[in-house]
Amino acid sequence: MSTVLLVLHIFVTLALIGLVLVQRSEGGGLGIGSSGGMGSFMGGRGTANLLTRATAILATAFFVLSLLMAVLDRGAVERRSILDVPAPAAAPAVPASPAPATN
Repeated sequence: MSTVLLVLHIFVTLALIGLVLVQRSEGGGLGIGSSGGMGSFMGGRGTANLLTRATAILATAFFVLSLLMAVLDRGAVERRSILDVPAPAAAPAVPASPAPATN
């Protein structure tokens, strides 16, 4: 179950990142969404409303999935400190035997 939620969360995250990058920001930004392709499909105001609503929906899905995964995996893992784990035993140092002398 958590694997399915994690994969869905990754897809929502990537879609949210892409949608935010496409939007035009006040400072210029990428501004891809307002020129040419999307502008011919809808007016500037319609495009902004569509992108704003889609961003709000994806952001809500992101937060809901994050909280759901946190609640589901809350008691699944035993909490331990990295300092409690014993260091791996080092291999004993075997001195190299000297090569036999050849005369």
